[in-house]
Amino acid sequence: MPLTLLSLVNQNPTIFYTLLLTLFSFALFLFKNRVKTTKSKWNLPPSPPKLPIIGHLHHHGTLPHRYFRDLSLKHGPLLWLNLARIPALLVSSANFAKEIIKHQDTIFADRFQSVSSRILTYGCKDISYASYGEIWRHKRKISTLGLLSQRRIRSFQFVREEEVSDLVDKIRRACINNNNCCVDVTELVTSASNCIISRCVIRKKFDEEDSICKFGELIRKLIIQLAELSMGDLFPWLGWVDFLTGKIGEFKDTFRALDAFFEEVLADHKKKMKRDDGNKDFVDILLQLQEDDMLGFDSDQDDLKAVLTDMFLGGNDTTSTTTEWTLTELMKHPSIMKKAQEEVRKVVGNKSKVEESDINEMKYVKLVVKETLRLHPPAPFLAPRETISDTKLGGYDIPRKTVIFFNTWAIHRDPEVWERAEEFIPERFEKTKIDFKGQDFGYFPFGFGKRICPGMKFGLTSVEYILANLLYWFEWKLPEGEDCDNIDMSETYGLTVKKKVPLCLEPKLYSFQSQTDTSI
Repeated sequence: MPLTLLSLVNQNPTIFYTLLLTLFSFALFLFKNRVKTTKSKWNLPPSPPKLPIIGHLHHHGTLPHRYFRDLSLKHGPLLWLNLARIPALLVSSANFAKEIIKHQDTIFADRFQSVSSRILTYGCKDISYASYGEIWRHKRKISTLGLLSQRRIRSFQFVREEEVSDLVDKIRRACINNNNCCVDVTELVTSASNCIISRCVIRKKFDEEDSICKFGELIRKLIIQLAELSMGDLFPWLGWVDFLTGKIGEFKDTFRALDAFFEEVLADHKKKMKRDDGNKDFVDILLQLQEDDMLGFDSDQDDLKAVLTDMFLGGNDTTSTTTEWTLTELMKHPSIMKKAQEEVRKVVGNKSKVEESDINEMKYVKLVVKETLRLHPPAPFLAPRETISDTKLGGYDIPRKTVIFFNTWAIHRDPEVWERAEEFIPERFEKTKIDFKGQDFGYFPFGFGKRICPGMKFGLTSVEYILANLLYWFEWKLPEGEDCDNIDMSETYGLTVKKKVPLCLEPKLYSFQSQTDTSI
C-alpha cells in the first residue's frame, strides 16, 4: 500500500512536523532573498497586498474572473501577482491587450506547463500546452488546415444534422407525452454537442454502449484535473507532497485510461485505413497525413494522441456552455428572443428541416451569439500564456517566464470600451466590423494572435446550428413560478464558466408543425 500523508503523520508525527517546519523555514529564507533581489532588479507592475510564502494565492475567490476584476479596479489594469513561486501578470485592459496583440504577440506566445498538463497531454506534445516553436507551428498548421478547415467543417455537416435532429426529436417526444413538461436544456445540449465532437473525431458517440466510447466521465475528469495547480507547481521543492497525497497517482490513472482508449481507437482505425467512404474522421485524417509523411515533423503515436486530446478538450464544454448561456439570455430578454425566432422562421420558412446554408442568412442570430460570447466568454482567462523573453509593458519590466492571465471577461465588460457594458444588447454589433479573429482589442472570446483557438469555426458552426433548431421548432417558457427577472445567473468556475443551476425550460411545439410534415 502506498504511503500517504496521513499515514506518515500517524506513524511518526515528530519527524513529519520537524520536516515540515524545516521546509517552511527554508522556503521563507528563499522567499525573502528572492523578494529582495526582485525589488532591486525589476520595475514591476503594481501588486496588491500579499502573504509570506504563498504570495497572492489567497486572492482568487470562488469566481476568480470576478474577484480579479474587482482587484484590478482597485489597484490598476496591470497587476503583478506571486502565486507562490509562480510569477504572474494579470492583464485586465483593452489598451494593454492591444499592445501585446499588435507588437508583442511572439514574446507572449509561450505556454505555462503545469504538472497536470505534462502528465495528461503526453509531455505537452499537444497544441494547447506545447511550447512555442517550430514543432508547435507544424501541429497548429495541421489542426487549422487539415482538421479544422472550412472545407473539413462542411464535410461534417451530416453529423451535426443527425445529432441535432436527435436532440429535437427528444424534446418533441417530451412535448407529446406531457403538455407541460420541463426539460433539462443543459443536459440535452451538452449531450448533443459532445456527440458531435465525438463522431467527428473518432466516428462514435459518447453515449454508445460500445465500451470504446464510455469515456464521457474520463473527459470530464481530464478537464477538472488540467485546471488544477499542484504543490509541485506552487513550490517545486515540495513536489514530493503530490506523490504522498496521491495527486500524481490520480493524474497518472486518468492518463493511463485515456491512453488506453486512444490506443484502441488508433488500432481500430489503422485496420480500416484502406476504406474510402468519403466520411473520414479526424483520426483517419491524422493517420493518413502521418503515412504520407505530411505532418512536417517526426511524429510518433504519442503526438497523434496528444492532438486528439486537444480535440476533445476544445470541443467538449465550449459549445454546450455557449449555447446554454445564449438560451438563458434569450429567456431573460423576451423581446430579443422574439426577434431571433422571427428571423429564423422567416429564413427557414415551412421546410422540413433547418439547413446549415440557412444560417448565413440569420444575421440577428449571429449578433445574439456574438453578444453572448462578450458577456459569457467560455474561458474567462483564456489559457495562460508565458513570456519567452524579458520585455516591457506599460513602462514596467516583465521578466522572462512570467505567466500571463488575460481577464477576457473583465475586458469584455469594460465600460471604457463598451457602452452599457453589463447589458445584453446584440444590436451593438450591427454596424461594426468586430469579429472573432482576435484583432479587436476589447473582444477576443477565442483568444488572439498565434495562440488563437484553432477550433473557433468548428465550435461556432455547431452553436449556431443547434440554436437555430431550438428557436425554429419550439416556443420556450420558464417553469411555473419563475419569470425573466429572477432567472438564476450564478456561475461555476472551471476550465469554462458554466451556469451553476442547469437551465430547465418548458418547450411547446410551434403551431405550424401541425399543418406541415414534421419529420426532420
